Amino acid sequence: MTRLSIGETLAARLFAAETAIDAALTESATLAAMLPSARADAYLSAVTGQRVFDEAAATITALSSARSHLVQTHNALAAVARKLGLDALASGPVDKPGDTPPIGGGGGDTTGAFPNVVNKTLPLSSTSC
Repeated sequence: MTRLSIGETLAARLFAAETAIDAALTESATLAAMLPSARADAYLSAVTGQRVFDEAAATITALSSARSHLVQTHNALAAVARKLGLDALASGPVDKPGDTPPIGGGGGDTTGAFPNVVNKTLPLSSTSC
């Protein structure tokens, strides 16, 4: 195996892990969002469902922490790749900061269908929330 093929394998596994954590966060957040109406629909008191709310919130917190560690892993692997001359290595259909032009259709930094969507903070309107 060459360093490039090892890097490609690691990049693919990293992308799969990032995707899995994002999917778990999505499903956990959806579950948590459903809990209030499910509790009310079942005619249960708020006291009865509180432990469920707490555990769902703890799950989201734990997954968010895991995601943060995985992002740190991503950054550390990217640093190693740069030191080995593999800085062009990327995996997955999502735009990375600095992708110009964007590769995944997300807008990138300056070009694409929606250049203000990715890598920029959008102002909150006074009518939102």
